[in-house]
Amino acid sequence: MKPVIRVFFKTLRIVLGPVMLVKERLTSPKGMQRDAAAQAAIDLHCQSLALYQFNTCPFCIKVRQEMRRLSLPIEKRDAQHHVANRDELLQGSGATKVPCLKIIDANGHTQWLQDSTAIVTYLRARFQS
Repeated sequence: MKPVIRVFFKTLRIVLGPVMLVKERLTSPKGMQRDAAAQAAIDLHCQSLALYQFNTCPFCIKVRQEMRRLSLPIEKRDAQHHVANRDELLQGSGATKVPCLKIIDANGHTQWLQDSTAIVTYLRARFQS
């Protein structure tokens, strides 16, 4: 029974994945407009962030849409197809749950923030002006 269920969900992902990606592109929000100096400061802050994600995960899409709305150039790391990224996510956060935002503070301490709602709340609090 388990193999049948796995095949069903794998087929579902194969069929719905491209649809979700097209929908993401079509509904992509317009980014915030900031003056050059403010955007440069935001770009600098974003260098200490990395989003571990799967391309077709609906919760990851939610976070990516918010990143576009806030014009945040956060590095996206594919934890589904790249073993090194998945291993780093597992080692750092203790799970391979996505989306997960890796935050390195000014002192070099690393924090792992899981859950799309928590990530969106964090990004809005830190970058929304």
